[in-house]
Amino acid sequence: MINVLLVGAGGALGAVARYGVTLAVGRLLSQPTFPWGVLAANVAGSLFIGVLAGIGDSRHVFSTEARLFLFIGLLGGFTTFSAISNDTLTLLRVSNYVGALTNVGLTLALGLAAVGVGYVAGKAGA
Repeated sequence: MINVLLVGAGGALGAVARYGVTLAVGRLLSQPTFPWGVLAANVAGSLFIGVLAGIGDSRHVFSTEARLFLFIGLLGGFTTFSAISNDTLTLLRVSNYVGALTNVGLTLALGLAAVGVGYVAGKAGA
């Protein structure tokens, strides 16, 4: 039961943080029609999870409970693929095919790059 609570608590915090990032980016860019806020959260979350995974693999510092809270809960709640899918569908529904393809492509490419950079940075700090 404690594991479920750890994931739930982390997920709640991650979702609130994602909402904050989305609002902040929206304000910064004057409510853009492209989902930059979700993209920013996903790239940042990918970087964070890469750093933490690199640290965890090189230093063995995360307990099972910490991994549940951080990786599945906090970062899982912060970076949500369902939001990307919904935003992409919204772009497709208004026939913004270039926007939809850009959203998927940037999310995948930048997310993979960020997790790789984060992982290397996390391991280097060991």
